[in-house]
Amino acid sequence: MNYDLSDEQNMLKRGSRKFLAKECTGRFVREMAVDEKGFTEELWQKMADLDWMGIAIPDQYGGSGGNFLDLVVLLSEMGYSLLPGPFFSAVVLGGFAVVEAGDEKQKKTILPDLALGKKFMTMAWMEEEGRCFPADIKLSARKENGNYVLSGSKLFVADAHVSDIIICAARTAEASEDPCSGISLFLVDAGSPGINLYPLDTMAGDKQFEVVFNRVEVSASKLLGESGGGWRILEKVILMAATAKCAEMSGGAERVMDLVLKHVNQRVQFGRPIGSFQAVQHHCADMLIYLDTLKFMTFQAAWKIANGSDFAQEASMCKALAGEYYRKLIALAHQVMGGVGFMEEFDLQLYFKRAAHAEAMFGDGDFHRELVAQIMGL
Repeated sequence: MNYDLSDEQNMLKRGSRKFLAKECTGRFVREMAVDEKGFTEELWQKMADLDWMGIAIPDQYGGSGGNFLDLVVLLSEMGYSLLPGPFFSAVVLGGFAVVEAGDEKQKKTILPDLALGKKFMTMAWMEEEGRCFPADIKLSARKENGNYVLSGSKLFVADAHVSDIIICAARTAEASEDPCSGISLFLVDAGSPGINLYPLDTMAGDKQFEVVFNRVEVSASKLLGESGGGWRILEKVILMAATAKCAEMSGGAERVMDLVLKHVNQRVQFGRPIGSFQAVQHHCADMLIYLDTLKFMTFQAAWKIANGSDFAQEASMCKALAGEYYRKLIALAHQVMGGVGFMEEFDLQLYFKRAAHAEAMFGDGDFHRELVAQIMGL
């Protein structure tokens, strides 16, 4: 495995860093956190013009035909700048689910508009238990007159307020001895009668919702994949999304490292920069260890995904440590920077909030350690 980026990926990294430094400032991030929509159409269109939405969509469906490593490079830069908006929910959750499980008609209908930035999607699978286990999916999908009727509620549905399609995980059959059976995925029109959205307050200021389905009728043609085979798809997409979220965290961790290094070289105490003190140096060294471990583990999992290898163990290992290491890195940053790091006017607190959010998304460390143990046969 080669950890070096290709020439094209280096160009993508430099170009996206420069673009986001101009378009996604700390002030913009703060404004979007309190904005009802959470992003601007102007910036979204600029991103679409750069073909960011189509980066991992096959070229036969209007995308640029890039691979998962290309997406990871881009997401890392988005994490560096704390880009708000529905890119992750639309491209990573929605896009990969359709690419992995959609039939030809669904792909041709959805993916070209997604690549152009004209369609928004999200995925709804988590319920009141707040976990990612198949037994926790209880929203029902009963077949009536050839269609399915969905009843129940989902929590922590990202960007549901702007989504055109909600990919909903539901039970088309009662759970048997195998809790993975009987779960199906549906492409639900977000404007369907019976869907109600309730915003949730979050630490990071991102837009998450409780989505209540009150006898929402869905055509059988809107099944994504086979009836009863949804967990296999959902599990794969969650692990891909977990790896993608690790890429965001690695970018955020890199930005925090840059903020700290700038501070310790400029802040003077006792007649010299505080970066010359051994205790501060050790904190910075530990931060770099966390950062590089996070980067390399993310790259390893992403490389396996991009090359079609079995990636479940690497993805779970990465997510199990990423949130913990990102949190520890930011804790050290707060110690080095002191009171200024807690000020609302300073950007470090924005990364702290986003780190807490990212650690819980797509399974926390305990969840993924359990998955790794299962893969090991324990």
